[in-house]
Amino acid sequence: MLSEIRIDGLGVIAEATASFSEGLTVLTGETGAGKTMVVTSLHLLSGARADAGRVRVGADRAVVEGRFTTDHVTDQVRGDVEQLLESTGGRRDEDDSIIALRTVGSDGRSRAHLGGRSVPAGVLSEFTGSLLTVHGQNDQLRLQRSDQQLAALDRFAADAIGPLLETYRTRRSQWVAAVTELRERTEKARELAREADQLTFALNEIDAVAPAPHEDTDIAATVRRLSDLDSLRDAASAAHTALTGGDDPGDVSVMALLGEARDRLASTDDAILSAVGPRLAEAIAVVTDVGAELTSYLEDLPADPESLDTLLSRQAELKSLTRKYAADVDGVLAWAEDARTRLTGLDVSADAVAALTERVSTTGAATAEVARKLSAARVKAAAKLSKAVSAELAGLAMGKAKLDVEVRPRAAGADDRSALSVDGTALHAGSTGTDEIEFRLSAHSGAQSLPLNKSASGGELSRVMLALEVVLARSDAGATMVFDEVDAGVGGRAAVEIGKRLARLARTHQVIVVTHLPQVAAFADTHLVVNKTDGKRGGPNSGVRTLTDSERVVELARMLAGLDDTETGRAHAEELLRTATAERESATA
Repeated sequence: MLSEIRIDGLGVIAEATASFSEGLTVLTGETGAGKTMVVTSLHLLSGARADAGRVRVGADRAVVEGRFTTDHVTDQVRGDVEQLLESTGGRRDEDDSIIALRTVGSDGRSRAHLGGRSVPAGVLSEFTGSLLTVHGQNDQLRLQRSDQQLAALDRFAADAIGPLLETYRTRRSQWVAAVTELRERTEKARELAREADQLTFALNEIDAVAPAPHEDTDIAATVRRLSDLDSLRDAASAAHTALTGGDDPGDVSVMALLGEARDRLASTDDAILSAVGPRLAEAIAVVTDVGAELTSYLEDLPADPESLDTLLSRQAELKSLTRKYAADVDGVLAWAEDARTRLTGLDVSADAVAALTERVSTTGAATAEVARKLSAARVKAAAKLSKAVSAELAGLAMGKAKLDVEVRPRAAGADDRSALSVDGTALHAGSTGTDEIEFRLSAHSGAQSLPLNKSASGGELSRVMLALEVVLARSDAGATMVFDEVDAGVGGRAAVEIGKRLARLARTHQVIVVTHLPQVAAFADTHLVVNKTDGKRGGPNSGVRTLTDSERVVELARMLAGLDDTETGRAHAEELLRTATAERESATA
């Protein structure tokens, strides 16, 4: 439920705060007072596109802040909200409400916050999607579109249609993947065969060389050693001789000198000199280890002068691969692994094509089976929806009107790449099924049933939308529904009936209505008015306030052709309020 909204710098509203209660809340005011800005602010909280032109003249930004509660929503909705808050890091306020905020700069830049954390505007749309539904006159126009009519039908019978639609989409996805792969195989067979030959040639070339991991770096290090083999042998040999002694008996080695020094110190009784002895022993051990390492190094140096030529030849083979496939041998091996995987998927043999064709047939048949069940469920639901909406229209002063909901198979075009054979007929298999939906209205008894865009006037279209929402809302308790002049083009008895239907809808939903009709406003539980005043700076300013019972009478009298300053007008307003109150009480009895 929407409990409060605060607006700063939006259109004619410099600063305004409005509180909303359960039940039916109406919002009225003179033309141009700023009622539309209230609806615009709710659109912004729903993640709608930001328009810098809506920012108040002279202000650097517009800010809309909404406070929502989840006390009266379903467990599913509450769970979705909690999951969204957890994923974004948002938090509830101290009173357990959730604050959503949208800022629009005069430069067109927009920012959104949810639960105190900055989020993309799309997150606000996800958050308000199950909590807030805004219906404006544009929504009435969208109701004429087939896709919106299909969505309404699926929402009406969500329990029956939802699982079938999910299964259909899963199987369709498998079928589309198989069809796409088969089309690629058949349409690009020559290119695929050429690619397969190129990959095979490259892999054969790599396998013939058979490089080992890191082999190029290992060979490069060995080649550097072999290129300076004599100097390396001389340096290591001289160091070995200096440490351990050579073949000449006259050579003096480090080992001999260290050993003599140790023996001389050991022959004394001086404590200080004796303490140096162990350190000389450690030095002798280190020299012994170094001498052993030098011996091993000299033994490992190749004695065959042709080994360098062999390594250089191997290095050239490896470089022939790194020039073509990657920067080093490890990259070549990784490329070869990817190439083998790709080659496996490029099987263009007749057997592979036959297997793929069979998969297309199997997945297509499974998709067609679910499509038939989905269509049957929609046909059944369409009859119920038609009956329910027609009954609501009877209560909206359209007693002889009838809404027909037609479900027809959508034929596939000649070049339709999503053509699916269902019962021998090629149908377009879109993401929502193989059906197309059309709402048709016969405005009175004996009238021809015609599509909504050809048969419904503005007032009739408003009532059809309201009747549809009343029917759909029966399984969607708890959400906030906003109607922006849903009563456009309506007057007289029809306006009273719209007020009654909105009041009935408000039993299970929070309903907020922007209206210019006193017959509708009289049914409100809470009445808000938007007043425009001439500001000293920055042009006109509008504010929102809640009316008392006596103030409601004055406002209703004003709406009754501007009769707020006459006793007659107030008497009519009081009578209208009494009538609406009695109607509401009798309906709840």
